Amino acid sequence: MRPHRQPVDPNTPMQWQVFRQLWPYLLEFKQRVILALLCLVAAKLASIGLPFILKHTVDSLNDDTVKALAVPLSLVFAYGVLRLSNVLLGEVRDTLFGRVTERAMRRLGLQVFEHLHRLDLGFHLSRQTGGLSRDIERGTSGISFLMRFMVFNICPTLLEIALVVGVLLTQYGVSFALIILCSVIAYVWFSMKATDWRTEYVRQVNQADSSTNTRAIDSLLNYETVKYFNNEQYEANLYDSNLAQWETARRKNRLSLFALNGGQAFIIATAMTSMLLLAALEVGEGNMTIGDFVLINAFTMQIFMPLNFLGFVYREIRGSLANIENLFKLLDRTPQVDDSQDATTLVTHEGRIEFEQVSFAYHDDRPILSNVSFTVEPGSKVAVVGESGAGKSTLVKLLFRFYDPASGRITIDGQNIADVTQHSLRQHIGIVPQDTVLFNDSIFENIRYGRPDANEEDVYEAIRLAHLDQFISQLPEGAQTKVGERGLKLSGGEKQRVAIARAILKRPAIMVFDEATSSLDSQSEQAILRALREVAKGHTSLVIAHRLSTIVDADKILVMSQGRLIEHGNHDALLNQQGVYAGLWQAQQKQAT
Repeated sequence: MRPHRQPVDPNTPMQWQVFRQLWPYLLEFKQRVILALLCLVAAKLASIGLPFILKHTVDSLNDDTVKALAVPLSLVFAYGVLRLSNVLLGEVRDTLFGRVTERAMRRLGLQVFEHLHRLDLGFHLSRQTGGLSRDIERGTSGISFLMRFMVFNICPTLLEIALVVGVLLTQYGVSFALIILCSVIAYVWFSMKATDWRTEYVRQVNQADSSTNTRAIDSLLNYETVKYFNNEQYEANLYDSNLAQWETARRKNRLSLFALNGGQAFIIATAMTSMLLLAALEVGEGNMTIGDFVLINAFTMQIFMPLNFLGFVYREIRGSLANIENLFKLLDRTPQVDDSQDATTLVTHEGRIEFEQVSFAYHDDRPILSNVSFTVEPGSKVAVVGESGAGKSTLVKLLFRFYDPASGRITIDGQNIADVTQHSLRQHIGIVPQDTVLFNDSIFENIRYGRPDANEEDVYEAIRLAHLDQFISQLPEGAQTKVGERGLKLSGGEKQRVAIARAILKRPAIMVFDEATSSLDSQSEQAILRALREVAKGHTSLVIAHRLSTIVDADKILVMSQGRLIEHGNHDALLNQQGVYAGLWQAQQKQAT
């Protein structure tokens, strides 16, 4: 069962809410956490006992009687047992809690991945992939660090400080306890103030790091464009500019770290010198033994060694919190398009599509669709044509519910698509997009992506129907040929045939073709169109077309201009109207000749 993460309260400082948000992940393994904490307490009790054994050992060695030799030997043995127990308990603690940390990273990583897929198309069109991936990587690593060190370093160190102060107060008086307490308070106060000051530099380093990574990824993804325009040096200069910002941010971060470490070292040195000076005076006056001096020295070192590490941990935790900040902001981003609480599952009977007075705009000052209404009858083929920017492809995005209309509604078999789950909606629609992007996998797996549970026979049947079999037979590795990142090893026409085969394999109730044959030559186009006509039999088809020759057999053709439907009818009827469609047809016929 996945832990429920609390939403961010905007009135609470962002970073410290992380501890409350991580709590459910700790509760998933309650028994392991409890056992780890018991090991932690036992290890700390063992470490507190070590200075006492050292004291008694030293005092026994100062005894002139021979019989006392048995006492220090037994104490030395006890010291070894406690030291070993302290180490082993720490290892057991880390082993027990390791599972908790690893599961938390897995849960959160999956949560981020699923959330990214739930976010709307608008977010993904504006995202920067390089910076986003680096934020996710740093965030998950920061959570691992935060959980381990908060539980096993800060809390145990505070427990140990409380125990030592208590021992010094009861055994050696107020002076020793006050020195330790005041130095700890001064150290913690200075560390927190200085680290809070440094956090801004950490953010600057992260921002510069993300910008540098984003620039590199964008440049490499557009490798061919860089080469076409001979802009290698231009890209290198931009990358170096980002690196320079990163270098400056790192230098400021390093100098601020020097100031922090110097201040912490001064506080520790002052406290340890004061403790040893006071202990030496007490020994000189005969109020304390040499063993007591050793005990004070051991306790002081035992406190300040982890306290010095505590400063590092606090700095890293604040750095981790800064890293996690973007991750949780991403998780708290609300999708612009989401399922309603009472969303139902879409059930298709006939596949009738209706657009009813649909209006839409990507930006308020630029309307794309205005009161568009039409019906795609079950089993029919409806084509949409018009000039570039008329809103044809927007109809497809609204049908897939990548966006919601500003007004009006879209129904499938009488069911408003805003009232059904997005998963069930898209399950019933197949598409061959204009711009096909493939996964960096084999041709076979890219086709099977249309229906991951399909068997080999179904995949090869889709390959045959898409007229890919002849092309695949010429490849040394056949259908197992890798297509490269984003399918760059294939031509535009070959990629589109893979997309067609993928849509054929899905065999949904509704088929959408967004200029599906735009990258094909005339001979291949006719072969594909014949295959698509066979596949589309009994299915509702919506075709976005540029080449009018590919949709002359459509049952209805819709002509769009500036977001409005201005003509509709079949091919012959529209030609007889001598309107916009007839003009487009004549222009394309002249180009063909």
